[in-house]
Amino acid sequence: MALSPERSDTFDAAELTAAPMEALQRRLEARSERLARSGALMDLLMRTSAMHSEAISRTHGKRSKASFDRMSEIIDGMTPDTILDAWRAYVVDAAQRAVLTMDTLRERGDIFLEHEAAGCPPVLIYDYEVVLDGADLPRPSNYVLLRIIPPEGVEVRQDKRPYIIIDPRAGHGGGIGGFKPDSQVGVALKDGHPVYFVNFKRDPEPGQVLADVTRSEAAFVRKVMELHPDSPKPVVTGNCQGGWATLLLAATNRDIVGPIVLNGAPVAPWSGEVGKNPMRYNAGVLGGTWIPMFLSDLGGGVFDGANLVMNFEMLNPSRTMFRKYTDLYETVDDGRERFLEFERWWGGYFLMNEAEIRWIVENLFVGNKLTRNMAQLEPGRSVDVSKVEAPIIVFASHGDNITPPQQALNWIIDSYTDEQEIQIRGQRIVYMVHEEVGHLGIFVSSSIAKKEHTEVTSTLKTIEALAPGLYEMKIDKVEGEGQDKSFLVSFHARTFDDIRAVDDGRSDERPFAAVARFSEIQAELYDIAMRPFVKSMVTPESAKALRRFHPMRFQRELMSSANPWMQMATAFAATVKERRQRAEPDNPFVQLEKTWFELVGQLIDMGRDVRDAGYEETFFALWGTPWADRFGAPRYAARTLKTHEELRGLPAVKTALRQIARGGFVEAVIRMLVLMADSRHSVRRDRLERSARVMTQDEPFKSLTMECKAQMIHEQTLVATFEPDRALETLPELLIEPEERRLAVDAVSFIAGPLAEMAPHTVTLLESFRKTLGLEGQPSDVTEDPLAHLTAGAPLVTAAE
Repeated sequence: MALSPERSDTFDAAELTAAPMEALQRRLEARSERLARSGALMDLLMRTSAMHSEAISRTHGKRSKASFDRMSEIIDGMTPDTILDAWRAYVVDAAQRAVLTMDTLRERGDIFLEHEAAGCPPVLIYDYEVVLDGADLPRPSNYVLLRIIPPEGVEVRQDKRPYIIIDPRAGHGGGIGGFKPDSQVGVALKDGHPVYFVNFKRDPEPGQVLADVTRSEAAFVRKVMELHPDSPKPVVTGNCQGGWATLLLAATNRDIVGPIVLNGAPVAPWSGEVGKNPMRYNAGVLGGTWIPMFLSDLGGGVFDGANLVMNFEMLNPSRTMFRKYTDLYETVDDGRERFLEFERWWGGYFLMNEAEIRWIVENLFVGNKLTRNMAQLEPGRSVDVSKVEAPIIVFASHGDNITPPQQALNWIIDSYTDEQEIQIRGQRIVYMVHEEVGHLGIFVSSSIAKKEHTEVTSTLKTIEALAPGLYEMKIDKVEGEGQDKSFLVSFHARTFDDIRAVDDGRSDERPFAAVARFSEIQAELYDIAMRPFVKSMVTPESAKALRRFHPMRFQRELMSSANPWMQMATAFAATVKERRQRAEPDNPFVQLEKTWFELVGQLIDMGRDVRDAGYEETFFALWGTPWADRFGAPRYAARTLKTHEELRGLPAVKTALRQIARGGFVEAVIRMLVLMADSRHSVRRDRLERSARVMTQDEPFKSLTMECKAQMIHEQTLVATFEPDRALETLPELLIEPEERRLAVDAVSFIAGPLAEMAPHTVTLLESFRKTLGLEGQPSDVTEDPLAHLTAGAPLVTAAE
């Protein structure tokens, strides 16, 4: 029995007198629960301490040994005959690289100033045109819809499904999803799809709130549908923060979006693994909502996205503050352009209104309200993500320290009762978990990202043919090279236990509820006690100066040509390029340099790991106590989920079961395919393609609208889910004529593929279809599409047949 905040385990005389045994039992239970929670906290603290200690010792001990062994090997290989020449070559090379590196940093600063002066346009490598500006809408926003102009040699078909890409607005600007040829934009264009990009300007519109952004994005989707009236509904892809924005869009505008793709989207930000993912502890250790409120007040009501970027840099300081520059120094001859290309995006800092960042913090990162059906875009407008009707494809990565898989996936098990509810609602949720691709690698330039972008682009053509349910997508085989690669993909039916298995348990999420409640109190106190004084001291000039001298901006401006001392680097760089003398890669001093950089980077990493361990220990010590648990209990309540009895009582289920014996050829084929998918628990890509071919190119399916087919698939899924035996028994009532029955079974056999590739239970189910429908003989391979000869309006079977 849970102990309420206002009760304790002390004994009240009046209570003991009135009901002595019950009161004693209740107090003993409460005391036992407190002791159990205290013991659990100690176990958790000991476990996290042991995990961090072991990881630090193992990782850094191994790295240190490897570096020192390498250093000894290099020194042992030096000889008196070569050491002087090697040193001379290294000194010249190192000095020249230093000049070229300084010149590159000077150029980065110049690019930063030019980018800022231009208003931080998107970093897309493609030409584009503005289709619709959010500033012109009734509820203005700083968002803009861009049409990507296909490069020369690329043809786009206007009747193919359009793609809309929403990049993250998390401190940086837009364009990262399309600044490489193999990015999302490039892959979609190569396949002939029209591509649109949702960009945003640096400065928000006055009074802009997050609801205005969602309304703008909905207007953009409607505009794309208007421009492509003969195409299916657009695919909307959201990257990182753009992922939860896409989910908001799909949940509040269910009638306009096609499949949505969520790339590394932190939808359940309380989730993660103990011993990992330190970013989720920040609010509990450093402070909650009041901090962005305070920073927004200092900025004159505007929150500076450079603060978010600085947080990202602190996650991995050895990479962002040291190795990034040493890598440039080591490869300045060849890596200059690559460095500048990325820094152009990384150094573009965008702004948000205070209301926007506060909504994000209160409803997502601290409050975690979206998955619990408690988030409201505006008063009276709740966002229920379980009501999304479009197929959802989720990408997650074990290598992502910003959005770990648990944050990308756990919203599913928070929003639905189980995988059966997903089926009952007619929803299709497909997820894929990367093993190592990181936050940006999901959609920038890694080979794995290229593979999965190409595959998702092509798979979305057929994914809507899946029966409703929860699936994991796996790439089983890769053929070809470069952009001509092709992939064999399978879809495996999954349960909620499969998603839970990705996590290490969810008891570690309880302390976040206490943080959320305390953050609310802090925000109220700041709003009442401090905000009036802070605002009274801020002027437009001070806000502008604060942004200009933010460390993320000032370091770039300081290293630009605006600094006269940096112009010396330009003068020297021209001479160095003419007289460049590279040291050989096997030069021992070059090798020692690499080893030294590795050791320094490791030292910074060790400091980071110790810091993260301290964050986690402090977090659970503060917020994992029994008192904190009781304090946060009101904020930990999950959304109310339906029972199986309630799900069966839904109107859609009742209607489908009442009509179980009604229908014809189309309903029968779809029902058999659903029953077969349930028996296989996985769908290979080739089978899915044959299913999509029959559903989209063959009559009588071709004449049906996509919405009509989706409704039929939904209804037959309900029938197969709640009454699988009757679903099979009533097939003869849907198929009256013998030839019609034979044609239906042949169509299902064609989609299922060769018997030799079927599992035994699938063959058994085909035998059951034939027996139930009174067809003689055993199942056999059907290699040709039996419906290919049919035309619109023609009977399914002719007299000759």
